[in-house]
Amino acid sequence: MERERRILQRTVAVAAVVPVLAGLYGVLFGIDGIGGGTPVNVSADSHFRYLSGLLTGIGILFFTCVPGIEDKSRLFRFLTLVVVLGGLARLLGLALTGVPSLTMLAALALELGVTPLLCLWQLRVARLARDQRQALETRTEAVG
Repeated sequence: MERERRILQRTVAVAAVVPVLAGLYGVLFGIDGIGGGTPVNVSADSHFRYLSGLLTGIGILFFTCVPGIEDKSRLFRFLTLVVVLGGLARLLGLALTGVPSLTMLAALALELGVTPLLCLWQLRVARLARDQRQALETRTEAVG
């Protein structure tokens, strides 16, 4: 159980780097940072930077789940819900406006694939930790 917990912690920490770096990039470079070469609408750029700030915050919150990850199910599920909702919005955009860049498709795969799988893994580790604590308590009560 401990080995799986450590692997999950490392995996989540590495995965959390993606939204933090992508978010910071968006905050610093705005909508121009994703290319396209067309004149930028100032309001669209402002909104893009705002959403990039939210993305950075999501990544930071995932980092806070790493220590004691087995006890962070509620926050982890909430963050996963936020990410999946964003992925569904991106998927709707794909259906309405066409296929975006490969980078955006990779983000979609992370949002609708990797993040929910990490959440399921976190829930498994949380359950194993809970079962292990209960077994230890039962043994302690039997001895005492």
